[in-house]
Amino acid sequence: MDHVEIERQFTRSDGSYLFARWGRPIAPVVFGVEDETLSIVKGAIEAVVAMADHRMTDMDPELGANMLVFFIRDWTELSETPDLDRLLPELPDLVARLQAADANQYRAFRFDEAGAIKAAFVFVRIDEALADVPAEDLALAQAAQTMLLWSDVAFRDQGPLATVEGRVILNPKVAAVIRAGYDPVMPAVAHDPSHAIRLAARVSKEMPT
Repeated sequence: MDHVEIERQFTRSDGSYLFARWGRPIAPVVFGVEDETLSIVKGAIEAVVAMADHRMTDMDPELGANMLVFFIRDWTELSETPDLDRLLPELPDLVARLQAADANQYRAFRFDEAGAIKAAFVFVRIDEALADVPAEDLALAQAAQTMLLWSDVAFRDQGPLATVEGRVILNPKVAAVIRAGYDPVMPAVAHDPSHAIRLAARVSKEMPT
């Protein structure tokens, strides 16, 4: 996996390079699922956080919960969620855009003064395409896509999961990039494409070409 491939994963549709990771422990809360599914979703988040050698917490001192995950049936449910418009002032326009695009997932991020991720809002609409996807797979995919600020087109052609011997796992390449991104010597935020070269050097140690 070379730096060109990694650079594409953080080059946005407008041509700019932007990498960011979480700058604080992650405190997740999940809405719209039953208790048994709640443990599955939180377990997937915990697994990806542990893989990245990052940290979780019960409560963020500034925000309380800083990763909010919503499972819904229709985008209009967001407009009916109490106080969500206070957290996402752009909510009315966002709901309209998601409906027009017939989207089934969306992630919004908030950043601290240094540009590191300080909060994330994850929305998953269970449409026909996702109705038969196991909760474990949905949760793992969302956790992986929320650990870093991937490009808005990073997973357009291929998602973050892979199937090995009939078992769904996190794509090893995606996992390697996440681990490299959380290397303590790497910056929490990067705007220069040369950052991808440093990521690739660390990824190559795990996945020799």
